[in-house]
Amino acid sequence: MNTSLNKKDKLRIVFMGTPEFAVTILDKLIQNDYDVVGVITSPDKPAGRGRKINKSAVKKYAESKGLNIIQPANLKAEDFLEELAALNANLQIVVAFRMLPRAVWEMPKYGTFNLHASLLPDYRGAAPINWAIINGETETGVTTFFIDDKIDTGEMVLQEKIGIGADDSAGDLHDKLMHLGADLVMETAKQIQNGNVVRTKQTFSDELRSAPKIHKNTCKIDWGKPGSQIYNHIRGLSPYPGSWTTLTNDGEEIFIKIYKVTKEEEKHGYNNGQIIFGKKEMKVAVKDGFINLLEIQLPGKRRMDIRDVLNGLKLSKSASMA
Repeated sequence: MNTSLNKKDKLRIVFMGTPEFAVTILDKLIQNDYDVVGVITSPDKPAGRGRKINKSAVKKYAESKGLNIIQPANLKAEDFLEELAALNANLQIVVAFRMLPRAVWEMPKYGTFNLHASLLPDYRGAAPINWAIINGETETGVTTFFIDDKIDTGEMVLQEKIGIGADDSAGDLHDKLMHLGADLVMETAKQIQNGNVVRTKQTFSDELRSAPKIHKNTCKIDWGKPGSQIYNHIRGLSPYPGSWTTLTNDGEEIFIKIYKVTKEEEKHGYNNGQIIFGKKEMKVAVKDGFINLLEIQLPGKRRMDIRDVLNGLKLSKSASMA
């Protein structure tokens, strides 16, 4: 793929993305006067109890700017490929979208590059922000790379590092990387515009950490693990999709989500998962201390401060988490 721009050419960009993370990058392109000739995003779909039709964050933004929007159900469909080709784009930029078939990513003259929220080659996959925190990393970043036929394995263009705070949640890190990524996409587009892109092949090793999709079982808290691992697990899944556990109280099992906690190291004689509580605090015993619950969500309720929860929840002395 030739990534040197002819001086007579002007970048004609197709942008592909779906969530809020991608909106910030698209907005940065528009604010910097790049010619975005098309926006590809996910189809509208019903959501919530009322099954109201929901538009992606990218679509809402694109509509507000009067951009040309395409919402393909099938990225291999002939009508979509024809519509995409008709845009006559010479560069495609992908942020938080689906895996693309070769016919799509090979189409533009100057290639298709992706923004990934990790320091590749580590944390390839769908959930790099979550897994970096779950695994207790103290540093991560963003990478731009040209897409190939595998997941997050293409030749890299640029990277930018950032520290992970000891108390950062996945939501906190998401926002930091979103803005850092927007700047990196601008610099990558600028290098393509100037014809001075340097491509670096990724390394492959069994020691690399991966970032697979988060499933419900991934989110279940194991109270038998050390407190630091439980703490990282909870903040790495907050606010979405949220870690969960089962509260057993007077023989009743209650599914709860936990969003915000602190941890303390202390020797004690409690069983793992046992709940210690007062009028204003609720903590769970773990092997090397306690996890102090600050914000949780009960079934059918909103996310609440633990003091508000304790005002309406009567706990038995034998209450525990499992």
